[in-house]
Amino acid sequence: MDFPEELKYSREHVWVRIENGTAVIGITDFAQNELGIILALELPDEGDDVEQDDSFGSIEGRKTVAELYAPFSGTIESVNAEVLDNPGLLNDDPYDGGWLLEVTLDDPDELKGLMTADDYAEYVENRD
Repeated sequence: MDFPEELKYSREHVWVRIENGTAVIGITDFAQNELGIILALELPDEGDDVEQDDSFGSIEGRKTVAELYAPFSGTIESVNAEVLDNPGLLNDDPYDGGWLLEVTLDDPDELKGLMTADDYAEYVENRD
């Protein structure tokens, strides 16, 4: 599985990339693999607020439906319309074309609780 070094990761299998002061988030390669073929996705609207550790949407795979949890608090700046129209992008390209949201952070200190790629790889390897 692929866990790019430049990203940070949550225990809820969401990745975070900071670009020009905005956080881009998506699901990890591990998450898309566990879900199977992604069939549908529910995401918030631009302008909505998300709160750290609260659900911000859901994702339906062939194997299960899972909630998506915010790794930090902020305001949704952009939603990836392409992935809403074609959820399979998450299976094909979870780190680039399959991004979910761009979010303006309320408190950058909330990022301190995220894992590095190595820590996340160890986390998924040792999960129950």
